[in-house]
Amino acid sequence: MTYDEFNAFCGSLPATNHVVQWGNSHVWKVDTKVFAIGGWQEGGEPAFVFKVTDIAFEVLPDMPGLRPAPYFASRGMKWIQQFGQPGLPDEELRRHIEHSYLMVSRKLTKKRQKELGLNQD
Repeated sequence: MTYDEFNAFCGSLPATNHVVQWGNSHVWKVDTKVFAIGGWQEGGEPAFVFKVTDIAFEVLPDMPGLRPAPYFASRGMKWIQQFGQPGLPDEELRRHIEHSYLMVSRKLTKKRQKELGLNQD
């Protein structure tokens, strides 16, 4: 996945916004909460950071090209970084990013979720 594809996908999710910060990283938020970051790569390879469940946090670092996200994981947060090849296939990476988006959006207050039209099913 390229940064352009990453940004297009994240931008297609409801109530998201994009900022460039933290060393020119593409930071995606739902409302004010971060759900995905494109950047912090080593050696020019695109890198992507996203929140995961406890189980995914145990399983994904065993895959080549994935690791606990620097900074986040060192603070006890369950975030994964895809930093190299082979990493995840693009479709699976999109599913993980979307799941990160859902986990983060569900942490917003019910009132804010309603204002944004999120999670109303």
